[in-house]
Amino acid sequence: MSTSTTSTTSTTGTEGTTGTTGTAGSTCTTTPTNGTRPVTSSELLAVVASRELVARRTVFAGIGLPTLATELAHLTVAPEIEVVYESGVCGAHPSHLPETIADAVLITGAEAVLSMPALFGCVLQGGHIDVGFLGAAQIDRWGNLNTSVIGDWDSPSVRLPGSGGGVEVMASSREVFVVMRRHSPRSFTDTLDFCTTPGPDRALAEGIRPLGIGVTRVITELGILARAGIGDELRLVAVHPDVTVEQVRAATGWDLKVADTVTTVPSPTAAELRLLRDDVDPDRVYLR
Repeated sequence: MSTSTTSTTSTTGTEGTTGTTGTAGSTCTTTPTNGTRPVTSSELLAVVASRELVARRTVFAGIGLPTLATELAHLTVAPEIEVVYESGVCGAHPSHLPETIADAVLITGAEAVLSMPALFGCVLQGGHIDVGFLGAAQIDRWGNLNTSVIGDWDSPSVRLPGSGGGVEVMASSREVFVVMRRHSPRSFTDTLDFCTTPGPDRALAEGIRPLGIGVTRVITELGILARAGIGDELRLVAVHPDVTVEQVRAATGWDLKVADTVTTVPSPTAAELRLLRDDVDPDRVYLR
């Protein structure tokens, strides 16, 4: 296995819809490229996720990190991107960042506002979504997600928001990107405490045939995991600067496979950070 420093933008290739929040990321160890304040975890994840949206057109995004990533991608690698929100808003052009999926700022100037049956029945199930953004509390090697409970179902240590539209997004988007704020054996687990959103492998085992290939990209504070599609498990393909392969494997709750060549994710540039901080989220709605 060799390690090289290259761009990690994928030609195949994704934080999420329901349950995604704009909580502030902790300051990470990434050295700032603009000589000013350190890059936070939220900024790092948003920048890296935005780069993955190159050549993508239609994205089903949630509030928080997905919004940051899609808005930054619109200003950089994907100027023609069309964002669809779970509230039924398609082709949103907000004047500033929305605080919820039902924020009126999303409706003003949008290309369309659809009913729930039209959004899920025609847009999603019709196969019109290139990328679905999903967040999760837990993920396993096959890209199945837990957004329901941590611990036992009847007496959990944490009860989470649940699926919302996550199941439909997983099943019908051409591919899914997941952004995980924490990379630990508890979050990247061999066995989910509860499977809220099954990937295509698990769905097929239950006799359900989804349209999409499931999770293809997972962006974390340590690096990027990827899978080609059905029948493939997640493997480490890139690490952030100053992160080692051994660190990522130790933080993963299964025997994580590693690509033959692991690239190093380029640090956020001064230009990307300026756009994110000054144009995308100047009021620090999510970059708190």
